[in-house]
Amino acid sequence: MSVSTTLPDPVLSPGPTTQPAPHRPLTVGPYEVWPPVVLAPMAGITNASFRKLCREFGAGLYVCEMITTRALVARDRKTFEMIRFDEAEHPRSLQLYGVDPTVVGDAVRMIVDENLADHIDLNFGCPVPKVTRKGGGSALPYKRKLFEAIVRSAVNAAQPAGIPVTVKMRVGIDPEHITFLDAGRIAEDSGVAAVALHARTAIQHYSGTADWDRIGELKQAVTSVPVLGNGDIFAAQDALDMMAATGCDGVVVGRGCQGRPWLFAELAAAFDGLPAPTPPTLGEAAAILRRHAVLLMAEMGADRGLRDLRKHIAWYLKGFAVGSDIRRELGMVATLDQLDGLLARLDADQPFPDAAEGPRGRQGSPQRTVHLPYGWLDDPDADVVPDQEAESDTSGG
Repeated sequence: MSVSTTLPDPVLSPGPTTQPAPHRPLTVGPYEVWPPVVLAPMAGITNASFRKLCREFGAGLYVCEMITTRALVARDRKTFEMIRFDEAEHPRSLQLYGVDPTVVGDAVRMIVDENLADHIDLNFGCPVPKVTRKGGGSALPYKRKLFEAIVRSAVNAAQPAGIPVTVKMRVGIDPEHITFLDAGRIAEDSGVAAVALHARTAIQHYSGTADWDRIGELKQAVTSVPVLGNGDIFAAQDALDMMAATGCDGVVVGRGCQGRPWLFAELAAAFDGLPAPTPPTLGEAAAILRRHAVLLMAEMGADRGLRDLRKHIAWYLKGFAVGSDIRRELGMVATLDQLDGLLARLDADQPFPDAAEGPRGRQGSPQRTVHLPYGWLDDPDADVVPDQEAESDTSGG
């Protein structure tokens, strides 16, 4: 058996619209986004290759990997390598993470002056202990004045170029320290173009179930700019259900598309009121995986690109009956010829399994506590800037 590199029509092409779309396009500053779907930035995942692959299945807004402001201002080589956009990618969407209003402003001015992006998203959602214990990530919105200073600094620096700034955040630190309503109002008053809410607290990490009711509460509180919902969208119906339940203006998709970029074709069909495209067989999924490999090799070089591919393979094969030997060998693949040989051993006609539906990516258990700087909770109006180590590499939120 040989694996075709051509993606199947039922996955790529949902077909022409046959009835009015049930939702309005998402407006982010001057940009109209249809369907109202945003690919969440994920460290080590949403590089230019993966974004291109996702865009080939359906339109939307695709955000590149998160960039730390200090590294950008310092012109860190690795950071600039991450700011890659395909020629067809528009608007170019970049997520920034920073804890110092001055540095954030400098980073945004650099983006404006050097024409590095068309849209900037600010991340306040990271729950990783090494970040929150320094006052960054999802811990930062608790400090209301500092949060406002950061957001205003970014908006003011972006405004002359007409670049919209959006904010992504979590519900709060834990059930006793809920921040999203205050943060949403502050962001709205500071001039952002949209706010997105991952409907979990920091202490939940990625465990349990996202509380979509919180998204509805934010939509009621923030009325002049779009509100986006994030959390537990693993199928197109989940997106429709979230919007119906909360009234939000769009959805942010993260873990649900890992190893399943065709989810964006399903989302496009759902929002256009069309039947869902047929899920890929194992052979079709293998062809998409190979396409991903080719894109990564073109972006990063053959060796690095195939090493980067390895973490995606288990996601692509989730639920399929694939022998442990092949899985192990695929996890060590080093050349395209080797990849082709291993994919040729798969049962190409095997249908997409029910076991592949539902949650994917990191989940785990809730944290026992959220690690915070000493005295962090004493005064929410203190505007002290966190330690610069709070800008360590993070994994988003």
